Amino acid sequence: MALLFVAGDQGIKEHDLADLLEIDGAALRQNLEQLKVKLITDGESGIQLVQYNSTYKLVTKNENSELLTKYFKAGLGTKLSQAALEVLSIIAYRQPITRIEIDEIRGVQSSGSINTLLVRKLIKENGKKNVPGHPNLYVVTDEFFDYFGIKSLKELPKIENFEDASEIGEINGES
Repeated sequence: MALLFVAGDQGIKEHDLADLLEIDGAALRQNLEQLKVKLITDGESGIQLVQYNSTYKLVTKNENSELLTKYFKAGLGTKLSQAALEVLSIIAYRQPITRIEIDEIRGVQSSGSINTLLVRKLIKENGKKNVPGHPNLYVVTDEFFDYFGIKSLKELPKIENFEDASEIGEINGES
């Protein structure tokens, strides 16, 4: 179960799990089925084992969805740093855009924030720019829209409505 836990949202493929545990596929499937039943029948466990094609992952049980929604709406979940929000805003308004272009707009290096946003799946690489070095182009993802509760980029405030960049921070709930 520890491997499934640390695999997180990505889960872990059956063959990788079998290799790591050094057991054959049939024994692994039997163990996973036992774990699945154990988690489902344990009334005190808030997690369950699910299989998507050949990938297994631990997820929260559906009956906890209301409580978890309340938790995240209360802002108790992990929040994005101001730097990550700045980078995300730039990408949302200027996509597709390269890291170098983001750095030029911000005046500081942005690779750490970009990595955070990639891991959180709020942005993704979307091709390469046809310039020397062929840098990655970044765009927002469906998770971005879900995270901010919007359906399209048209719902973002118009950039022309800002007198200066400090107002962007105020809109994002920062001071």
